[in-house]
Amino acid sequence: MNESEFTQIADQLMIDIEEAVDASGTDIDYEGNNGVLTLTMEANGSVVIVSRQTAVAQIWVAARSGGFHFVWQGEHWHCTTTGETLLQLMNRVCTEQAGEAVELVF
Repeated sequence: MNESEFTQIADQLMIDIEEAVDASGTDIDYEGNNGVLTLTMEANGSVVIVSRQTAVAQIWVAARSGGFHFVWQGEHWHCTTTGETLLQLMNRVCTEQAGEAVELVF
């Protein structure tokens, strides 16, 4: 995947996550800026940060439980350490940090 393709896929991912948060009905605020999406859990103010890392063609997620790197494989982003898809990890860390079940769909 070249840089242009990565940027296009990563930008669409950020939009998809924002739309998923809106549709989820959970109390999560988000703010996107220059390839970085910050999700703030309203219950306790904790954050999950999703960022695109163009130089290495990865998506990085920072959460209370750690930092996670994702590579594009086929049709999904997969974590290089846990093997989870980005969707699986986002649901897990948001649920942990929000203190309530979070079900994002993207």
